Amino acid sequence: MESARRATPADIPVLVDLAVSARAELAPVRGGVVFLEREARGEPLSAGFATDLASPDAVVVIGEIDAVPLGYATGRMETLRQGTRLGRIDDLYVDEGARSVGIGEALMVHLLDWFREQRASGVDAMALPGSRATKNFFEISGFSARLITMHHRLD
Repeated sequence: MESARRATPADIPVLVDLAVSARAELAPVRGGVVFLEREARGEPLSAGFATDLASPDAVVVIGEIDAVPLGYATGRMETLRQGTRLGRIDDLYVDEGARSVGIGEALMVHLLDWFREQRASGVDAMALPGSRATKNFFEISGFSARLITMHHRLD
């Protein structure tokens, strides 16, 4: 049975393994190299997860099937200039062999519930232009594009 739960410090090694897999999958996707250098979770991964786990403005979630961790998600709260609180999904990854069975949905439900508890006015998430499945997943989850970042590569 798929489920999602708050991560604990004991989960950091599993989170790091999943994040390494996510990074490897993103690298060859269009936009992936710059995303990994600019927006993605920085190294050392374990320190970043430890910081998020300790922050009241962040959430780290593990997605499981029968208590086996196969995905993770992270989110955080931001306060905008006028004081509005905006949620931001920083990471959302499910092991390739465990997709389309409900882990991503369980992670998303957990994240959105947490953002509601934090009184977020909305939630932002990013999808690379070469990752149609990610974009479709976010749209099925109720997201729509509000900003498209354009990039011009200089060789």
